Amino acid sequence: MSTIKNVYAVGRNYALHAAELGNATPETPMIFMKPSHAAVLLDGREIRLPDQFGAVHYETELVIRMAREYEPGAKAEELIGDFALGLDLTLRDVQTELKAKQLPWLKAKGFKSSAPITAFRRFEGLSQLAAASFSLNINGEERQRGHIQDMIFDLQTLIDHIGGHYGLGEGDVIFTGTPAGVGEIKKYDEMELFWGDELLGSCRFIF
Repeated sequence: MSTIKNVYAVGRNYALHAAELGNATPETPMIFMKPSHAAVLLDGREIRLPDQFGAVHYETELVIRMAREYEPGAKAEELIGDFALGLDLTLRDVQTELKAKQLPWLKAKGFKSSAPITAFRRFEGLSQLAAASFSLNINGEERQRGHIQDMIFDLQTLIDHIGGHYGLGEGDVIFTGTPAGVGEIKKYDEMELFWGDELLGSCRFIF
């Protein structure tokens, strides 16, 4: 994953997901970051997760990667180079504690291997991303399905917000938010991420 630089992520970008966790729908994009070493390739490998901090939850997301530096007024189709699917992993018990204390989420969101990503494929325009949904199967059963039309903040809004506030450059990636259906990962769960009917990546989690 050497071509990944900064890892931005968007919280609560699907209304049904916000509702399932009892959270209010945000009025502006909610952005957090993960260290670049959180990224690991979803290529069928086993991924070891921490077992000493409580439940680890999965969140399936569309991931976009920037082809060049952000400039105000630039269109998403000019900036996005390729896309993938990813899992934003969360130490949910830790996050709940941090939220209660109004502390940053880094400990819950930024642990090693907390951002598994499939191989990237060439971005050919927003119509390409609107043409299919993405989904997650766990042990052969579908658990999540999402589509960019259901995002609260679309890709252009996310890019403008992140680029304007923090900067975006070549190699930066954005996890764009998860649909409803998040849940706890169990030992030896087999995860498969699909773009439409096409399998883009998989892994097996161990603790």
